[in-house]
Amino acid sequence: MDHLDEYAHTHCFYRCFFKRLFFGRKRPFPTPMRLNKLDSNFLRYLVDSQVPPGERLPTLNQIGQELGVSVGKLREQLEIARSLGLVSVRPRVGIVREPFDFSQAVLAGVLFGLGTGEATFEQFSNLRQAIEIDFWETAVHHLTPDDKQKLQLLVQKAWAKLKGNPIHVPNEEHRELHLTIFCRLNNPFVKGMLAAYWDAYEASELTRFSPYSYWLEVWDYHQKIVEAIVANEYQTGLALLSAHFDLLPTHPEPTIGNNHR
Repeated sequence: MDHLDEYAHTHCFYRCFFKRLFFGRKRPFPTPMRLNKLDSNFLRYLVDSQVPPGERLPTLNQIGQELGVSVGKLREQLEIARSLGLVSVRPRVGIVREPFDFSQAVLAGVLFGLGTGEATFEQFSNLRQAIEIDFWETAVHHLTPDDKQKLQLLVQKAWAKLKGNPIHVPNEEHRELHLTIFCRLNNPFVKGMLAAYWDAYEASELTRFSPYSYWLEVWDYHQKIVEAIVANEYQTGLALLSAHFDLLPTHPEPTIGNNHR
């Protein structure tokens, strides 16, 4: 467990930050404070009206008349809400409220920071690793037998791709395996952050040219992690999870071997 102790020390800041963010307050902010910080008439309308996901909203003309705000201003704010994934505009249906997905709010900022060079993928990866380690215990204890069976099937599919002819990198299985481990957490912020990580991971193409041996080692770890979860050996699984993070390169590898994508 020495590796875990060293890793936990390295990411202490992130772990403390998230504990305060998610557990520090025992009750929600008062509604007036929340709405005052929400600088959008359209978003405040959604909150005030408590429009449930899947419900169709009134037209912008109707909302504008109710709020005393111009349609032009509401249209601009609607586009922001769409970019956050909070609403959609469907043909012959109109504006529809979508479920809250924190990954949509995070991803644009992450990709912008990576694109401008003001942030690095390694920094975001460190944050993701700290989240997975910190929430591991809660997550694995809530997995159902069906979840564990799904993890085993994902490992089988990954090996079939890696040992097939032609060889394929199991990118979809990689993402799905990690997200499935944490799928039972009742925390949309954690789940959204992890989903945003995998979108950024795909965009970064960090492992695009990684050698075949890299993927074999990665999935050997994944198989052992899943075996530990299925056997309810959660501390062993956590040690394996932490150790396998060291395999991730911090920069894209310039060399390419056989075509195995």
